[in-house]
Amino acid sequence: MNFLTTWLRRLLFVLIGLFCLAAVAIMLLILNVERGLPDISVLKDFQLQVPLRIYSDEGLLMAEYGEKKRVPVPYNQIPNQLIQAVLATEDQRYFEHGGVDLLGLVRASVVLITTGTKAQGGSTITMQVARNFFLNNKKTYTRKLREILLAVKIDKAFSKQEILDLYLNAIFYGNRAYGVEAAAQVYYGKHLNELTLAQTAMIAGIPKAPSSLNPLANAAAALDRRNHVLSRMLEHGYITQQQYQQAIEEPETAHIHGSLIECAAPYVGEMIRNGVIGEFGDDAYTSGMRIYTTVQCKLQQQAEVSLQTELLNYDKRHGYRGPRQHLTYDNAGHSLWLATLRKQPVYTPLTPAVVFNVGNDYADVFTQDQRIIRLDWQGLSWARPAGSDGGVGPSPTRASDVVAAGDIVDILPSEDDNSWRLAQIPAVQGALVALSPQNGAVRALVGGFNYVQSSFNRVSQAALQPGSSFKPFIYTAALDKGFTLASVINDAPFVLYDPSLPDGVWRPQNDERKFFGPTRLRVALTHSRNLVSIRLLNAIGISYATQYLAHFGFNPKDVPHSLSLALGTASVSPLQMARGYAIIANGGFDVKPYLINRIVDVTNKPVYIAHPLTVCASCVEAREQQLSALAAQNAVSDAPAPAPALPPLMDNGNPVAARAISAQTDFLITSALKDVIQIGTGSAAKVLGRDDIAGKTGTTQNFRDGWFDGFNSNMVAVVWVGFDEPKSLNEYGAKVALPVWIDFMRVALNGDVATPTPPPPGIVSVRIDRNTGLPSSGANTVFEYFKEGTVPRGQTPSNSDSNDSNSSTTPKDEENTQLF
Repeated sequence: MNFLTTWLRRLLFVLIGLFCLAAVAIMLLILNVERGLPDISVLKDFQLQVPLRIYSDEGLLMAEYGEKKRVPVPYNQIPNQLIQAVLATEDQRYFEHGGVDLLGLVRASVVLITTGTKAQGGSTITMQVARNFFLNNKKTYTRKLREILLAVKIDKAFSKQEILDLYLNAIFYGNRAYGVEAAAQVYYGKHLNELTLAQTAMIAGIPKAPSSLNPLANAAAALDRRNHVLSRMLEHGYITQQQYQQAIEEPETAHIHGSLIECAAPYVGEMIRNGVIGEFGDDAYTSGMRIYTTVQCKLQQQAEVSLQTELLNYDKRHGYRGPRQHLTYDNAGHSLWLATLRKQPVYTPLTPAVVFNVGNDYADVFTQDQRIIRLDWQGLSWARPAGSDGGVGPSPTRASDVVAAGDIVDILPSEDDNSWRLAQIPAVQGALVALSPQNGAVRALVGGFNYVQSSFNRVSQAALQPGSSFKPFIYTAALDKGFTLASVINDAPFVLYDPSLPDGVWRPQNDERKFFGPTRLRVALTHSRNLVSIRLLNAIGISYATQYLAHFGFNPKDVPHSLSLALGTASVSPLQMARGYAIIANGGFDVKPYLINRIVDVTNKPVYIAHPLTVCASCVEAREQQLSALAAQNAVSDAPAPAPALPPLMDNGNPVAARAISAQTDFLITSALKDVIQIGTGSAAKVLGRDDIAGKTGTTQNFRDGWFDGFNSNMVAVVWVGFDEPKSLNEYGAKVALPVWIDFMRVALNGDVATPTPPPPGIVSVRIDRNTGLPSSGANTVFEYFKEGTVPRGQTPSNSDSNDSNSSTTPKDEENTQLF
């Protein structure tokens, strides 16, 4: 017995010693591991990777760029039901433990001892935060110890709400979604506060295995996980039995969604993305930068609708070119057709569909989402075959003349959405840009029919001939060189010998192929008389005219130094044209188009704030009076004072735009451009019922480009229509581009009260003879505006540099300019 007692005592001492050694070893291990732990204070300033987002002027999301989709949401905006679902499943004792749940670790240890596996980690939410931010997912005892120690430190340093905020905004939910808000958007196309109980439970269950337990990767397993979350919520009293039953029975509807774009503007988004990455580098994709633009969503949406509608109308007028693709039955039948159809890109507002049944006066189609739609005869009868020259063939007499079973076609809903018609992807393209003439803020920009179809931005990237829409700039130059709107120039045949041309001569024509004799400049611009414009340019001089174009933002080196410039043969973009017309629209002040109002970082700290050149006519007038007074004082002073250093003109924190053209010149050209709409080539716009709008049509040689550039004092809009591979539209700008402008401006000017523009000081009104342009009190007269001091004349004003160009297309003397 004594021997046994002694042996037991010794064994006890050995065990105690071993325990102490183990404790010391563990303590040393902990101390060693703890010394290598990262500094958790970085969590206070941790920068989540948040994509670059672009917003409209009203703050609506327009575009998003970045690999990780994340939308941080403050803890107080996360629905309580979602928090309950997460806690019930991931960490039911979260608000009770100190970062590590000892009971959970004991359970995990039991599983380890009994099964030999480490599948149950006993991780709390705090431990998951530690792992996600500082560690890897490799299952080792050392990593688990580091995780535990970090969790304890995090729990002491942060509140429970702060830790949950980090967890719910940082954790991965599969399909590039990080954080609960991004998950809600990706899987359900909703915000968190719009989710149902079943959808909330689905999202709460994903973090266990985000790549394999999300509803898109494994629908059955994800549904089981969702139901497990619901049962845990019921068990903990977070939901009632009735709520549980309803959620269990709710079918799962998850499918992939893009960003919750509230105001789609892909051409704008790409312009800004390209500029921002060039300025800030690739970090802009992950730093949470938010860019607020000048674009107004209502106008942007209308611009897209107006342009798309008229491009589709043009395409319809020029015949049907056939289906996208024709499918045969082969062995798979309709199932193969559906699979092929679903690979077809969608070009909004068109819907791709497959014809599966053709009757005498109708055709049945099914869409990518398997809707069955009937196209009646009204929706088919327009489809005359398109000719290669832009013409159309004979009208169809039955549906089979148009479509056949197996055709992949495009269809379009009617305006009332009660019926559909056959359509097609337009071959023609277009562009629309609208901006405020008061500061150059771009309000709408559409660079083509559909961005998915073509990302080429025709507003800013295209080099296009503007045709007659360029004439106002030439006429303005003439008004500043002695001409008046009453000046008379002969509208007669014009021949210029030019060896560079195939037949050695240039014979420009009016669009009507007629000649109208002596014509006042107002009438010539109103009715777009080409020959008058050419003679006018010749009279003022090409060198003078090209230099004058700088007043409107054009580079004189980039325009042709020849008489063809009068017909708009320069290469310009619609955005450049919009700037030029904005200067006319705002009274003659030099503004520049801009797209970005401000840029803020993820903390809402301003990174950039725009200070655009802004029109302030009264500011400029006051400065001019101040300078005039100083000049007058110096004129009578024996010792003239040096010119004072005056501060830059500012208006509400923005620099004031300088004058580009005088108020008098601007008033005259605007007056003539108003006539374009009231009695000229733009008269279709009279349907808007406004007397404050002005503009100019434009059609280039062989009808390759159609334009309308128009404005009032608050809005400028420029529309171009044409083909990317130049060919004839077979239509004038007044028919193909002006309807787009009218449809857009009807919305853009809604609520904008037309206000009369009185003549500025220095303008007088005189009654003149309609034919001679000379002052008259006879019967055939009309009132005309003039600058004070100018005299109406029928002769060309003298000019010293009208023959100063070395271009071979500029007349050298009277002998080589023959008038017939």
